[in-house]
Amino acid sequence: MAFTGRAALLAALGSLPVGIWDPGWTGILAVNAPLAVACACDFALAAPVRRLVLTRSGDTSTRPGDTADVTLTITNPSPRKLRAQLRDAWPPSSWQPGTENEASRHRLTVPPGERRRVTTRLRPTRRGDHQADRVTIRSYGPLGLIFRQGAHKVPWSVRVLPPFASRKHLPSKLARLRELDGRTSALTRGEGAEFDSLREYVPGDDTRSIDWRATARQSTVAVRTWRPERDRHILLVLDTGRTSAGHVGDAPRLDASMDAALLLAALASRAGDRVDLLAYDRRVRALVQGRTAHDVLPSLVNLMASLEPELIETDARGLTAAVLRAAPRRSLIVLLTTLDTAAVEEGLLPVLSQLTQRHTVLVASVADPQIARMAMARGNAEAVYEAAAAAQAHSERHRTAERLRRHGVTVVDAAPDDMAAALADAYLALKAAGRL
Repeated sequence: MAFTGRAALLAALGSLPVGIWDPGWTGILAVNAPLAVACACDFALAAPVRRLVLTRSGDTSTRPGDTADVTLTITNPSPRKLRAQLRDAWPPSSWQPGTENEASRHRLTVPPGERRRVTTRLRPTRRGDHQADRVTIRSYGPLGLIFRQGAHKVPWSVRVLPPFASRKHLPSKLARLRELDGRTSALTRGEGAEFDSLREYVPGDDTRSIDWRATARQSTVAVRTWRPERDRHILLVLDTGRTSAGHVGDAPRLDASMDAALLLAALASRAGDRVDLLAYDRRVRALVQGRTAHDVLPSLVNLMASLEPELIETDARGLTAAVLRAAPRRSLIVLLTTLDTAAVEEGLLPVLSQLTQRHTVLVASVADPQIARMAMARGNAEAVYEAAAAAQAHSERHRTAERLRRHGVTVVDAAPDDMAAALADAYLALKAAGRL
């Protein structure tokens, strides 16, 4: 039992003091006798909180910045009317900053034996599984002098999926894919894997594509056109070690890698290739295998929602072994990791030959745009030192990428906003060159 502000005001104006002890107060509250009777009656008429029956329904998934509506159904089985304030508590990242109090609190009245619904609108700011906390209810008497308060656990989970902002690039990449696939007037020139047709030679064509037998039967030089190989296997490997936790821009490096992986998965599945995913640091954190082209993207999005970086050093040997188990036949291995010199030279390079001997390897790394901004800094001594440090970091990153290229690895190094498109372009370039 607790007193409202109205009861305290009436007590201050009272004339016949009596003592009432309330555990929520720090002492004895002086009230008059009529007020004590009114408070007792008000308390007796307030609907009990513990007997209420609460259930949930509503959305189970959304994306950062979008809304999710979760409905609470409150059933009042008691013979007293429920007049209540309700707080539906969720993790802080379930709301935009400064909006929690307005979105999570509700007023409601439920007559005896009836039910009412209230809807809490979430607008999460982070991906992951958001679990509902307790529902706290204050039940007031008809005079508003006294309230009962209690809490209910009503489980519900809303999964916040990765935003997939790079989806906007998909139409242009699919148009390029159709060109490679021979479905438009721009046919693929040079080497390929699947013969398509013959056409007349034009300057700039690869001379290795000339069909000499066909040329001998006609008055012009004929060249072969090729369709890119289909049903290739692509394994996306997310490094979830400590370097993936570093922030680039407003989000962890892992989030930018996920976005790039989703665009590549959407593009490759449209191209008829099989796409799997492996997330690894010192053990397998997630594995998606054997999905159809229709199911692969929803499976990846759902899995990535709850994937978080681990603050441990990635075990490169264990990662290599996991990759070889997941891709026993020749595949395109897309490793989304860091180009930090120490991590590559001490971890990846010693075991890289195990991958390049059997697979085509592409390493994609998210660059920090702050380094580029620091490199442009001028004006005072501090800015010049920052520019020098940025230039050194860029030089080391460039040398690391060149070492990987000398081992036959394709390297993509781009800022978060450009990573997804750059990785898709690298995939299309490999496909056009017949290297898959």
